[in-house]
Amino acid sequence: MRRRDRVSFGFCGRMSFCSSFQVRLPSSIRMTRVFVYGTLKKGQPNYYRMLDPANGKAEYLGSALTTEKFPLVITSKYNIPFLLNIPGQGHRVHGEVYRVDDQMLKFLDDFESVPTWYQRNVVQLEVKEWVGKPDGGEAAPSPGSITEAFIYNTTSYQSEWKALRCFESYDANGDHGLKYVYREERD
Repeated sequence: MRRRDRVSFGFCGRMSFCSSFQVRLPSSIRMTRVFVYGTLKKGQPNYYRMLDPANGKAEYLGSALTTEKFPLVITSKYNIPFLLNIPGQGHRVHGEVYRVDDQMLKFLDDFESVPTWYQRNVVQLEVKEWVGKPDGGEAAPSPGSITEAFIYNTTSYQSEWKALRCFESYDANGDHGLKYVYREERD
């Protein structure tokens, strides 16, 4: 039995007696590719959410950039990065590709306030680096090849956002001088 096909459950009774058992899961557990470009990337303020098993499973696959240009702006009083769904404007956006399970996908949809603020759409990406294992019988994408993943972008933006400075890559500590305000610190 392969490791990914097992899930352990623990049970503890009143007298602190604990036991565990494993359940075989079908090898066809659905995993979905997601492209993140903002606070969910490694080293960014919300990356810890990608690692939290309570949110689901996320496996880093590699780095990529969008094949089309999009405006990536930092705005609101909280200095949040937003990717405006205006293909052809802005820059090709750099980010990370993850393979996530259904639980993490639902968490991300909730985290990104789908459909109120963001929509989840398919985007084509140019692979920069790929470290993840291939999906099923597919070969791993090579640098320069094109792959697809879901991306969170928005059509729910204020018209003046289109005139803001656009970025190729988001870094909360970047030279833009716009300090990201954590959700826990917002009023």
